[in-house]
Amino acid sequence: MPIYEYVCRDCKNHFEVLTTSTHADEPAKCPKCGSMKVAKTISVSNFRMGSAKPAIPGGALSGCSSKSGFS
Repeated sequence: MPIYEYVCRDCKNHFEVLTTSTHADEPAKCPKCGSMKVAKTISVSNFRMGSAKPAIPGGALSGCSSKSGFS
């Protein structure tokens, strides 16, 4: 299920909505002020499709130890 990010045009609140892709076009309502004047924002994906290996930037795990987890 995708998570869509929105910003309220009235109170400038940023919020997320978890929904099914079949209901993605339904209007969202700001949880802070109740306004229906919201706009979808562009967000960065945190996953990669088509690869069995996770994409980890070089040096991202430099502070990790295989024995204790995080240092």
